[in-house]
Amino acid sequence: MPLSTERILTTHVGSLPRSAPLLAMLSDKEKGRPVDPQAFRAQAREDIIKVVRAQRACGIDIAGDGEIPRLGFSIYAKNRMSGFAGFSDRGTVTDFEKFPEYAALMARRAGVDTITESATTWKMPQCVDALHYDPSAAQEELDLFTEALSETDADFSATFVTAATPGILSTTLFRAPDHPVYADDAAYVDALAAAMKTEYEMIVASGHDLQLDAPDLGLERQIMYRHRSEAEFLERVDLHIAALNKALENIPRERVRLHLCWGNWEGPHCDDIDLAPLLPFLYKADVGGLSLACANPRHNHEIELFRSNPPPQDWTLYPGCIDVTYNYLEHPGVVAKRILEFVEIIGDKERVVASTDCGFSTFAGYVMVAEDVAWAKLKALAEGAALASQKLWG
Repeated sequence: MPLSTERILTTHVGSLPRSAPLLAMLSDKEKGRPVDPQAFRAQAREDIIKVVRAQRACGIDIAGDGEIPRLGFSIYAKNRMSGFAGFSDRGTVTDFEKFPEYAALMARRAGVDTITESATTWKMPQCVDALHYDPSAAQEELDLFTEALSETDADFSATFVTAATPGILSTTLFRAPDHPVYADDAAYVDALAAAMKTEYEMIVASGHDLQLDAPDLGLERQIMYRHRSEAEFLERVDLHIAALNKALENIPRERVRLHLCWGNWEGPHCDDIDLAPLLPFLYKADVGGLSLACANPRHNHEIELFRSNPPPQDWTLYPGCIDVTYNYLEHPGVVAKRILEFVEIIGDKERVVASTDCGFSTFAGYVMVAEDVAWAKLKALAEGAALASQKLWG
């Protein structure tokens, strides 16, 4: 995880726009339709090369593969493990029932009669048998990223690859109650951690930093725990962090960053849990950095919490300085202002890396920002970081 003694570095949260041909293949694969493996690989390779070049052109310092070959930031994992079948009735966020006119607006925009009753774009199965992880797809993705970096001869400060946490997998790929292969949720989360441990170590062994996507630590308060107490939710957060630490036992902390998320959609977010009660649990994670949404109007004020409850001294912070849910293009001056405010609060300019609030395409085909605007936003991020660097270093 690079530190800069000369300027503010830039990165993003992971997912980037995929091409229409690749989206069609991903959809066909998910629906069980035949897809030629070589054609899929060739298209994925082409897409990854494109996003690597685009990140370099935008001025991104710590680049990722865009999660290009995946159906979604977390649901890809079900295709890398056996033991799943059936359907997980996930439910959805409270915004739609508390704001029915908002729900109707979203339905009209989507061209449907009513909004979906699921918080995910694709149906998710349940765990019905013992989990077994197959590393072949992860290795294929890593190979594609290596090829793209070589093909483009891109010179980045570092690279990263994302992976789902055991916690978010446990709250989207439910443990089937009538198939008690795992006695309780704690045993199931530990089993997921043991399975994903292989993937985490593969990413780091390939030379990339590991970003762990953990919306379970924020979003699930208003889905799985919407009718339960905050104390019960925080107990679950503690369980997830403990399991995650087991999966990270062989990885140096400085090679891992944790991404906290309250869900990536343009909506009221009326029942998002506040950051304050989460921080003590987040600080237990055996990671070297924290990525979180700071640009959106629901959580922007919470950066003040770091004054009274600062992160571990060896952590790097990745504040979101770009909102990925709307097409307003942030002015570089706005980005610089956000960076400078965060540096002033943290008190260490060398441990702040400018980032985005979340990904631009957390599920394949699920986008709120047009592709050309997305790249313009990343360019504005880099330009804002340059302005902030001038202020900080002169």
